[in-house]
Amino acid sequence: MSQMAVNEAKKVLRRELKKRIAAMTDEAKLTESTSIVNKLLRMEEYKSSKRISVYLSMSSEVQTEGILKELFQAKKECFIPRYIGLNMDMVKLHSMEDMMSLPVTSWNIQQPAEDDEREEAISSGGLDLIVVPGLGFTKNGLRLGRGKGYYDSYIMKCIQTCKKKPLLIGLAFSSQICDDLPVTERDMPLDHVITSEPD
Repeated sequence: MSQMAVNEAKKVLRRELKKRIAAMTDEAKLTESTSIVNKLLRMEEYKSSKRISVYLSMSSEVQTEGILKELFQAKKECFIPRYIGLNMDMVKLHSMEDMMSLPVTSWNIQQPAEDDEREEAISSGGLDLIVVPGLGFTKNGLRLGRGKGYYDSYIMKCIQTCKKKPLLIGLAFSSQICDDLPVTERDMPLDHVITSEPD
């Protein structure tokens, strides 16, 4: 499959997946999110991780607030994405209160302001685990993002700079699971994809 064909296939799939997620009720999203988050928190790999990156969820994504609360209770170090132009970094979040006070971007997601000096994960020792958002996933770890490549680039930078690959975990509503996904070698496969379905 040529790069152009892959990009076209991804575009079609993104539209389809957005429709599928939009058809879910808020109640279904909440029920599935709770079950998915509980599974993550029970994982040995999660328990042994100290430095964790978590996305702040939009309404169309598995809700991550429960992960944040547990992270702070367990005194783990929490990092969240900050998008500036074509670049994304992962900056330190200190508490739930800190999260509540973050400004909202034009994409309607909360993130620290550009001039807000915060510890950046790569420059202070890397990450043990990254919770990776996406539009579509396969059960064996393929992921379809929103098309900007932020996470793939950041993960590559983590590996090159810190000389170790963080554990990559995707959280997926059942409507986001696909049998297969068009990917290129730039697309980083995930180590685990957690769904609300019984294992």
